[in-house]
Parts: sequence; C-alpha cells; structure tokens
Amino acid sequence: MKRDIIVGKHVYGSLYGIPREIAENEEYLRRVISEAAGAAGATVHSLHSWKIPGEKGGISVIALVLESHLALHTWPEYDYATFDAYTCGEHTDPWKAWELIVKKLKPRYHYANYVDRSQEKDINMKHVKPLSH
Repeated sequence: MKRDIIVGKHVYGSLYGIPREIAENEEYLRRVISEAAGAAGATVHSLHSWKIPGEKGGISVIALVLESHLALHTWPEYDYATFDAYTCGEHTDPWKAWELIVKKLKPRYHYANYVDRSQEKDINMKHVKPLSH
C-alpha cells in the first residue's frame, strides 16, 4: 500500500549582538527574508512587514511561502532577533535560510533548533488524544 507522507522541516533560532543599523532597517530585513526564502528553495507568495514603535519595539517580517512560512522579529534595544523557517516539500531546506540569515544579520553569536515535522498520513490514531469541546 502506498502511503502519503507530509514532509515538514522546522528551523528556529535566536541571534544575539546584531548591529542596531541592521535590526532597525525594515527594507533591508524584507530583502533578507526574501533571499532566505529563495535560498531554502521556497516560493514567496506574499511578504509582510511592520515596525512596532516604542522602547521595546522592533521589526517583524513574515514571508508566506507556498511551502509554509519564514518569520523574523527584531528587538533593536536588545540587539536581538528570532527567526523561524518552516517548510514543506522534499525540495526545500530551511537550514539554507538560517545560514543566509546568520550571514546577513551578523550576530556575535547564535543558536538554532531543528524539528522534523514529517508524518505519515495514516498515523496510528490510538496515540492521538481527541479534543474536548
């Protein structure tokens, strides 16, 4: 019997010591996220960004890709950013997006996590807890 497989890959991490001129530059960060999507082999459907004002504000950039999403959030006050790349399809590689983000944001240090989000379609349902309404 042929089984359908959902192939999901999720890389997320934190970047510390980002130069403030990068963390505050919305147009630059939009370009970086677009490039990161391309590096991952994903197809950008739409790109959104916004600036959150105030002392603890920052910039958020979200790329909705046909294969899922990429998200970047910066906190210039703390020289800090988080990045999230979730892609589906065997042709994508979210690690390539992470590598580009690190190169372009120039943190002093960083770390990343990986989660394999792949799952067989006919999962053994005895281990799935139903939602109570």
